[in-house]
Amino acid sequence: MQVKPLSRRTFLRAAGLAGSTIRIGLPPLAAMFNSNGTAYAAANGAAIPSRFVFWFNGNGIPEKYWVPRETGTNFEFTPCLNPLAPYRNDIHVITGLDSAAARLPGPGNSHYPSMSGLISCKTFTGRGAGGPSIDQAIAQQIGEGYRFRSLQVGVSQESFGESIQQNLSWADRDRPLPPEMLPHQLFDRLFGVKEASWVNRRKSILDEVQEEAKAVQSRLGAADKSRLEEYLTAVRELEQSIASLPPEYRRPVERPAEGGDMRDWPRIAKLQSDLVVHAFASGQTRVASYMLTKCQGLSRFPWLGHTAQRHHEYTHNGVETPRGNRILRDICRWHVEEFAYLVGKLKATPEGAGNLLDNTALLFVHEHAEANSHKNNNLALILAGHVKGMKTGLHSHVTGTLGDLYVTIADELLGARLNTFPTFDKKLAEVV
Repeated sequence: MQVKPLSRRTFLRAAGLAGSTIRIGLPPLAAMFNSNGTAYAAANGAAIPSRFVFWFNGNGIPEKYWVPRETGTNFEFTPCLNPLAPYRNDIHVITGLDSAAARLPGPGNSHYPSMSGLISCKTFTGRGAGGPSIDQAIAQQIGEGYRFRSLQVGVSQESFGESIQQNLSWADRDRPLPPEMLPHQLFDRLFGVKEASWVNRRKSILDEVQEEAKAVQSRLGAADKSRLEEYLTAVRELEQSIASLPPEYRRPVERPAEGGDMRDWPRIAKLQSDLVVHAFASGQTRVASYMLTKCQGLSRFPWLGHTAQRHHEYTHNGVETPRGNRILRDICRWHVEEFAYLVGKLKATPEGAGNLLDNTALLFVHEHAEANSHKNNNLALILAGHVKGMKTGLHSHVTGTLGDLYVTIADELLGARLNTFPTFDKKLAEVV
C-alpha cells in the first residue's frame, strides 16, 4: 500500500482525530515529513517549527552546590545539576548575566523588582511587570495560527503574595496571564471537551475517536501505525493518571493551612510536563511558560523530608550551617529533576528525523542568583535543546544582560525577529 502524505495543516491545527466534542491532534508521523525527515511533505518543504519553554522556579540557588567550577565542555556536574548528567550534550549552563532592572528602586521587597526584571527586563510598576514577559514577546511573533498562541502552566498553587509573585507570563505592563495549575483543567483545555461522561472520567476520551483513528491508521505505514498506537496509549495513560489524583486535587488551594500545603507537587509537575509535551507534539502551540514554584515560594517538601520551614525561610534561616546548605541543595536538585524530566520526555518523542527536543529551546531561570543574598548579577540559567545550532554540552560564563540572552534566543534560535528587548545591547555568540 502506498502511504499518502498527511498534510501539515492536519498536524498544526490539531485536527487529526475528531469526535463530536473531542479533538486529539496527531503526533508527528513519518507520513507528515519528506524522505529525509527534515521538512513537511505536503507543504512545499515547510520547516519543522521550533518551540520555546520558559521554565521558572522561585527564590534562587545555593551557588556552591549549583554553579560548576569549570567552564567549557569538561565541566563537572554539581550536586544540584546532577539530574541533568544524562543530558550533558543537550544542555548549556550559562552564568554571569546581569539583571539591571532588578536593582532599580521601587515598592515591595527585592523579590518584586527581581521578578519583573527577570521576565520583562523592566522595572516593577508597583502592581506587576513593567512590560510583556519574554515568552509573550516571542509568542506574539511565532504563535499565530496555532490553537493556543501560548500556554501558561503552573504546579505549586501558593496564594501568597502579589500578582508579580504568582504569575510568570505577562501580556504587557500590569497584565498577568495566570498559569493553569490543575492537570484536570489543562487536559480539558488541550482536548477541548466539556462532556460529563469523560470529564468525570467514567469513560475514556478515546472512545469517541475510535472510528477516526481507524480511518487514519488505514493510510499509514507499519511504523506510523505503531507510533499512533503508542501515542493513543500514552494519552489514555495520562488520562488515567489524572483521574487517579485525590478528589481535593481537582480544585486549587485558596489559602494553604498555616503548616503549608503538603500536596504531592512532583506528581503534579510530571503530569503538567506530559501535557506540555502533548501540546507540542500535536501542534497546538509553540510557546509555553512553566512555573514550577512561585516567586518567593513558600512550598514545603515532604517528599524530601524537609517540612520544618518553607522554601523562602530555608533560603535565609540556617544557610550558614552545613545542614542548612544541604537542605537548599536538596530543594534545588528537585527543581532540576523536574526540568530534566521534561527534557527527557521531549527527547523521547520522535519528530521527523529526530525528536521534539531537537526542535525546542528551553530556558530555566530564577528571580535571583544566590538565594540568601538576593543577587541580581551573575545569574545562573540553563538552556536546553538543539534548535538551529544551539551550543550545548558546556558551561559558559558570559558577560551581558538578560536582554542580550533573550534576543539571541528569540532571533537566532526561534526566528521571532524581536530585534530588541529592554536591556538588550548585543547578541551572545557564546549561545549560538
